[in-house]
Amino acid sequence: MKRSVTFFVSLGWALIASASPAALENCRGLAHHGKRAEARACFAALERSDDPFLRAEGAWGLQKFDAANEQFKLAYNVDRNQAEVRTEWGLLFLERFNSADAEGLFKEALQVDPKYTLAYVGLARTAAGNYDERAVALANTAEAMDSKRPEPHELLAFLALEDNDEKKATIEANAALAVSNESLDAMAVLASIDWLHGRADSRWPERIQRVNPIYGEAYSMGAHFMEINRRYEEAVKLYRLAIALDPDLWQAHSELGMNLLRLGDYTEGKQHLELAYENHYRNAVTANAMKFLDQLPKYKTYPGPHSVLFLQQKEAALLKPYIQPELERAIAAYEVKYKFKLPGPVRLEVYPDHDDFIVRTLGLPGQGGLLGVTFGLVVAMDSPSAREPGAFNWASTMWHELSHVYVVTMTNHLVPRWFTEGVSVHEETAAGSPEWGDRLTPDIVQAIQQKKLLPVLDLDRGFVRPVFPEQVIVSYYEAGQICDYIADKYGNDAILGMIHSYAASKTTAEAIRENLHLEPLAFDKEFFAWLDTKTEPTVKNFEAWQKGMKELHEKKTGDPEHAIALAEEMKKLYPDYVEPGSTYEVLAELQEAQGNKAGAQAQLEQYLTRGGHALKPLKKLAELQQQMGDTKAAAATYAKIEFIYLEDRDVLRNLGTLELDAGNSAGAVREFEAVLALNPGDQAESHYNLARALAKSGQKDQARDEVMSALEAAPNYKQAQRLLLDLSR
Repeated sequence: MKRSVTFFVSLGWALIASASPAALENCRGLAHHGKRAEARACFAALERSDDPFLRAEGAWGLQKFDAANEQFKLAYNVDRNQAEVRTEWGLLFLERFNSADAEGLFKEALQVDPKYTLAYVGLARTAAGNYDERAVALANTAEAMDSKRPEPHELLAFLALEDNDEKKATIEANAALAVSNESLDAMAVLASIDWLHGRADSRWPERIQRVNPIYGEAYSMGAHFMEINRRYEEAVKLYRLAIALDPDLWQAHSELGMNLLRLGDYTEGKQHLELAYENHYRNAVTANAMKFLDQLPKYKTYPGPHSVLFLQQKEAALLKPYIQPELERAIAAYEVKYKFKLPGPVRLEVYPDHDDFIVRTLGLPGQGGLLGVTFGLVVAMDSPSAREPGAFNWASTMWHELSHVYVVTMTNHLVPRWFTEGVSVHEETAAGSPEWGDRLTPDIVQAIQQKKLLPVLDLDRGFVRPVFPEQVIVSYYEAGQICDYIADKYGNDAILGMIHSYAASKTTAEAIRENLHLEPLAFDKEFFAWLDTKTEPTVKNFEAWQKGMKELHEKKTGDPEHAIALAEEMKKLYPDYVEPGSTYEVLAELQEAQGNKAGAQAQLEQYLTRGGHALKPLKKLAELQQQMGDTKAAAATYAKIEFIYLEDRDVLRNLGTLELDAGNSAGAVREFEAVLALNPGDQAESHYNLARALAKSGQKDQARDEVMSALEAAPNYKQAQRLLLDLSR
C-alpha cells in the first residue's frame, strides 16, 4: 500500500552535516527555516561546484531530479565518503518513488561503513513506506548507534503514532527535540496527537511556524494520521492548510485530490491530482488516479430511496436490479439495529476493473486483497465480474462495508480499526446471512496453535503493521470473533454501547470497562478461553486432519467405502473447512456415485451452511434439490449463488423458470431480464422466456414486444407464435 507521509522532506538536506562543505550546510539551513528564495540561490551556486556530490545536492535542492541523479552517478565513482554518497543518492531515489534502488544503496552504504547511522535511517524509512514491521527495528538500531541525532527519534515517533502508541510517540518526539529544539517533524508528530484528539489550541503549529513559516509538511503529516484512521474529512482540512502554507507541496495536492475522490468530489479532486501530475509528482497513486479519472465517462449514477449506485453503464442493466434492493434492505436493517439514521444517502461504487477499484483504496495500510472499502458515506467495491467466478460474495462484502458506514459515522470516525472491522465481520453472519462471514481457515488454525493472536488493546497492530504474512487475515478473524463473543455473552446492546463510548472519544480500555465491566486483561482471558473451547477440536487435531485429508484424496477412487468413513472422520475434526477438496465435496461425489442422491444433497447443504462458495458444488446442490423435487430449496440455492456470481446464465435461467412455476412472476422477470443483459447466444428463447414472465405479471404490451423480438431472431419459433396469438386475443 502507498504511504502518504511527508516527514523528513528536508532529510536529504539535513542529514550529512559532518562531512559536507559549509556551503551545503548553509543551503540546508536556509531551506530548513523556510527561506525559499535564499535557499534556491544557494543551491544554484552549489550546482556550479567542481564537486559532483555538491552539484548533485544543488540540483536536488532545485528539484532537478534527473540532473541530481546524473551527478550522484559521477560522485559514486569519486574517492570520497562513499557511505555518505550512497545514502544521499538512496534518499533521492526514495523521494522519487524508487524504493528498490534506494534500499540497495542504503545497504551498500552499510557495507562501506557498518556504523553509518543515517543509512539505517534510510533503510527504516524504506521499510516504513511498505508498513513493514522491520522499520521499527531498523530505526531502533539507528537510535542505538547515535542517540544524539534527531532523525531516528523523529522516525520512531512517527512509527509509534501509526501504531496508535501515543505515549511512545511523545517520548521519542521529545527526545528529538532534546537533541534539536528545531526538530520540525518531532513537533509535527506532537501536533498530530493534538489534532487527533480535537485539540484546536495545540501549541505546536505556532512553534513550527517560528522555525519555518511555510512548513506545510506538518499539516500534511497530520492529514496522514487522519487518513489512516479513516477520518477523511479532517484529512482534507489539514491538506488544505498544508498547501495554503506551501502551494508547491505537490504531494499534499495529490493526497488532497485522492481524499476528495474518496468523498465523492471528483471535480476538485481531479484538479489537485492534475496539478500534482503536471508538476512531476507522479508516484503510483497519482499516476493511477489519472488513469482512473479517464474511465469516469463510462459510469453513471442510479439514485434510490436511501442510496446512490455508481455503476459502469455496460453492467448496469445486470447489476442494478440485484444490488440496489439488497443495499436498501441492508440500510433498513442497520437503521433498526444501530438505532441511527444516516445523515445522507449511501453512495455505492462498483468497479468491474479491479485496478480501477484499487485506485480508490490506495493509502490504507495492510490491505492486500481488498474487496471493498468505506469512506464515510461512500463505499467502493469490486463488481462480481472483477473476480474469478466464485471468488467472493458481493452481497456479504456490501453488508460488511455498510456496517462500516454506520459505525464510522456514529463515532465521528473515532472508532479504532479492530473494532469496526470486527463488527463488520460479525454483522456479515448476524445481520446478513448465516452462511457469510470469516471461517476458520488453516492459516488461522496455525496462528491459534502458535499463540499469535493479539491482546485486544494491541489488535490494531495486526492490521497496520503485520509481523507475519497472514496476520491481517488472522486479525480480521480475531476481531470478528471478539464481537461475536461480546454479542453472545453481553448482548447487542453492549456492542452498541461500545460504539457510543468511542463516539465520546473513549479508548478501547475505557469502552471495555464501561460496557463489559471488565479490565482489558480479564476480557482477554475470558475471550481466549471461549475461543479455545470453540476451536479446540480443530486446533488440537490439525496435524491428524492434514494427514487424513492427504490419505483421503489418495484413496477416494480405489476404496470408496473406506474413503466415506475417513471423510466423515475428517469432517468432525475440521467442520469449517470448505476450501477446494473439502470433505463435503468428496462425500457428495462418492455418495452420488453410489446412487445416494439424498446423501449427496445433504453433504452439499452442509457445505453451503458452513460457508462454501465454489460455484460447481453449489450448482450441483441446486440440481440435486430439483431432482429430489425440492424446488423451493433449489430456488433458494440459486439465489445464494447469485450473491456469489451474477454472470452464470444457467443459474439465472433456472431460477427464472422456478420462480415462474412458483407464481413469482416479478422474480422471474428479473432473472430473464438478467439473462438478456448478458447478451446470450439463444436470443429467441431468452426473449420468449421474458415474454412469458411479463405476460404472467400482467405486462402484456411489454410481453408482446419480447415475443416479437423472439420471432425476429427465430421466425418459425412455434411457442413464441402461440404466445403472440394468446396475447393478441
